[in-house]
Amino acid sequence: MGCFSCLVPRKKLIKIDDTDLARSASRSTDRSGKENMDDNENVDGNRSSVNAGTGDRISLTRSPARSFTYRELCIATGMFNNANKIGEGGFGKVYKGRLETGEIVAIKQLNHEGLQGSQEFVIEVLMLSLLHHPNLMSLIGYCIDGDEKLLVYEYMPQGSLEDHLFDINLNKVPLDWNTRIKIAVGTARGLEYLHCKANPPVIFRDLKPANILLGSDFHPKLSDFGLAKLGPVGGKTHVSTRVMGTYGYCAPEYAMSGKLTLKSDIYSLGVVLLELITGRKAFDTNRPRLEQSLVSWSRALIKDRRKYAQLVDPLLQGRYPSRCLNHAIAISAMCLQEQPEFRPLISDVVVALEYLSSLPYNPEACSSGKHSPSRPSPSQPERSRY
Repeated sequence: MGCFSCLVPRKKLIKIDDTDLARSASRSTDRSGKENMDDNENVDGNRSSVNAGTGDRISLTRSPARSFTYRELCIATGMFNNANKIGEGGFGKVYKGRLETGEIVAIKQLNHEGLQGSQEFVIEVLMLSLLHHPNLMSLIGYCIDGDEKLLVYEYMPQGSLEDHLFDINLNKVPLDWNTRIKIAVGTARGLEYLHCKANPPVIFRDLKPANILLGSDFHPKLSDFGLAKLGPVGGKTHVSTRVMGTYGYCAPEYAMSGKLTLKSDIYSLGVVLLELITGRKAFDTNRPRLEQSLVSWSRALIKDRRKYAQLVDPLLQGRYPSRCLNHAIAISAMCLQEQPEFRPLISDVVVALEYLSSLPYNPEACSSGKHSPSRPSPSQPERSRY
C-alpha cells in the first residue's frame, strides 16, 4: 500500500484538522455527548495519526475522500427515489446511485431524527479515509450541505450477510458451507487489520451480519464505522466508554462495565461465526424463550461433540465436512469465552479459519465416501430452520 502522497487526488479533498475531525475522533462516540479523551491517544501521544499498515504513520490532516455536492448526489440517486433505496439503518437510508463518471455507488443519507448523528458521521469519514484493506469498505466521498450529511461508498451488489443468512425467501439459494467459511475468513482478516495494523488499534465495536457487506463473489467487507473506537495504548488495558452496539453481540464484560478491549470484538466475531454455522440470529424473539439467545442456547450443545450436528443450519442439508464443522464450532466457542483473557487473539483466529478454508467441502468426494451426507428429495426442499 502506498502512502497518501502517491495517490492521485480527486476533485476536492476533505480537510481534517486537529480542531475538528481529529478532536471528534478522540472523544467517545457516546450519543450522550460525554467526552472521554484519554482513551484515544497512541503510544506517542499523537491523537492525529493512524498506521495504514506500511509502517508509516499517516496524519489525519490528509485524506483521499472526495467532497460531493448535494446536487450531484440528488442526480445520482434520481432525487433519492425510493426505487433506488437498497437499505435502511440507524444512520438513515441507503440508495444505489450512479455518478457522472458512470460509477455505481451506495449513498448513505443521515436521518435527521435518527439515533446516530454528526459524531458518528465524523468518525465514519475519519476511519474509512485512513484505513484501507480488502476487507474494509471503501469510502469514495462525503457531502455536507446544511443539515444534509451523506456518505458515498463502493457498491456491494450482494448486500449484507444478514440478507443471505436470515429469513431468506424460497427464490434465494442459501449460502453453502464453503461460502460461509470464506465470509468468516474475510471478516476475521478485516478485524486483524484493525487490531494489528492500525496504530493505535481500532475496536470495531459493532460487528454483526448487517455490517458485513458482500461483493459479487461474496467477498466480505466490514462497514459502518460510526461506533468504532481507538483502542487502549501505553500500557492501558481497556477503553472506558458508554455501552454501545447491538444486543446479542456485546461481550459480557463490556455490557456490564463499559470496559472496551480488542477482545470485545473477538466475542462479537464468535457470535457471527455461530450465526454462520447455525443460521440463527444472535437474539430472536420469535423463538421459544430458552432459544431466543443464540449463545445461551448453544452452550449446552457445544459441550457435547455428539450434539454438534444439532447446531448446523438445516438449510445446509447435510452438505458440510464434519471435521471442519467441529473445528469451526471450537473456534466460535473459544471466541465466546466469558473471560476476555481466555479468548484468542485475532491473528490466531485468522490462522485457524484459513486452515478451514484450505479444506473445502467437496460434494463429489463426500457422496462417494462411507458417510455420505443426506440429500433432499426434489419434492421435499426441507428449507425450514427447526
